[in-house]
Amino acid sequence: MNEITRFILFIGPCSSIFDYTTYLVMLYVFKAWDPSQAHLFQTGWFVESLLTQTLIIHVIRTNKIRSCKAGPVGRSPSPRSWSWLSASTFPSRLCQRAGLRALPRLYWLFLLMTLACYMVLTQVVKAWLLKKAWA
Repeated sequence: MNEITRFILFIGPCSSIFDYTTYLVMLYVFKAWDPSQAHLFQTGWFVESLLTQTLIIHVIRTNKIRSCKAGPVGRSPSPRSWSWLSASTFPSRLCQRAGLRALPRLYWLFLLMTLACYMVLTQVVKAWLLKKAWA
């Protein structure tokens, strides 16, 4: 249990960094301060949160990956069912019923950069923890 706690204490803040970045981008870049833009803020944060948490499952699920050379999925691929489930998290009718709205194209570029940075940071922290034998 102590090893899991230490792992969470190091990996958890990585997620927070990207949540805060998303908040700031939604508020300052996309001007979501206005209450009439609440749906934009909520949708942007929801999408980022869902995708980063889905990604993290694939990055931290195994100790076999010790470097970024092959990527987090390359040396130990997830079961196909996991990959399919991850890719199917956005059925459009469900999103509409949940009150989510279309996001600007620039948001998707930001999201891709966020996901890439999150994956790299988490992989680096995970590799460091494994090297230190803390996880």
